[in-house]
Amino acid sequence: MDHIAEAPPILRDFLTYQESIQGHSKRTVDEYFLDLRNFFRYIKILKGRSPRSAELDEIAIDDVDLDLVRSVTLSDVYAYMNYLSRDRVKHPNAAVPEYGLKTSARARKIASIRSYYKYLTNKAKLLQDNPMQDLDSPRLRKSLPRYLSLDESIQLLESIDQPNQERDYCILTLFLNCGIRISELVGLNLTDVRGDQLRVLGKGNKERILYLNDACQTAIANWLAVRDKSASADKNALFITRKHTRVTKDGVHYMVKKRLLAAGLDPSLYSAHKLRHTAATLMLQNGVDVRTLQEVLGHEHLNTTQIYTHVDNENLRLAAKANPLGKIRSGKATAPPKDDDQDIDS
Repeated sequence: MDHIAEAPPILRDFLTYQESIQGHSKRTVDEYFLDLRNFFRYIKILKGRSPRSAELDEIAIDDVDLDLVRSVTLSDVYAYMNYLSRDRVKHPNAAVPEYGLKTSARARKIASIRSYYKYLTNKAKLLQDNPMQDLDSPRLRKSLPRYLSLDESIQLLESIDQPNQERDYCILTLFLNCGIRISELVGLNLTDVRGDQLRVLGKGNKERILYLNDACQTAIANWLAVRDKSASADKNALFITRKHTRVTKDGVHYMVKKRLLAAGLDPSLYSAHKLRHTAATLMLQNGVDVRTLQEVLGHEHLNTTQIYTHVDNENLRLAAKANPLGKIRSGKATAPPKDDDQDIDS
């Protein structure tokens, strides 16, 4: 479905701007639309434009206009967040419905609302002042990324056998050495491999060049020796299926889980994205500085990359050992108190 065409004019211009000027993918633009559609459905009920008895998911938004958009206040948005955290159904088609969206889902919707009003104020000039300027986002719990150890990574690679051995080995080698995203991997074309360089098209259609180490170059060569014998339905795709079509994200996800299980690793704990985390962590632990890692991973902001500096950092371990008090044991000899020292219980 073309969500840009479906949106009312007041939203359509924003979605078009995100796709054509900002270079966001169709999927990202679709997420903007779905977030804003749900938000303005709620606002229509809140402002009396739809009956309170109406089913939220069935409310049309084709009549959303500048007057309604302008009428929204910070209090309205926080009321909407309260609704999402308490009353919104997580999975509408579930046999037993659960209510309340998790913090990360609510934070994304806040980001969509904030981006929309920033566009209306700064770009479209339809609002004089941005009513969402001080909009707070739900506080996210920061968790450390899960990753494979070096030994587990080797264990995974050494366990790969037929069928599709060369292809799967090459895919996993790129994940573990280059840290590319799964969306980047499935989009790779034959022409993106240029000797020891790999052209990667990342988020926002931003291109970056990654350098291929010996392991990656050998894995690609071994795969191409097999792939070249196949009459592919997609002649450009670097990675194809047994049916000669370009691999899909779902297909790669399934392959990674299957290969993890065969290697004796828990597929419920790891995924293609966790292999990206693994590459980032191994690079950082072996001397790559965080700004170089930012370029390799294609992160727009450095703070996204800096989470890896908190993962099993050997420097932190050495710092703890360097403290001279680290050798003091309970019951061992300690320096006697001075005469003028007072006992803590005196």
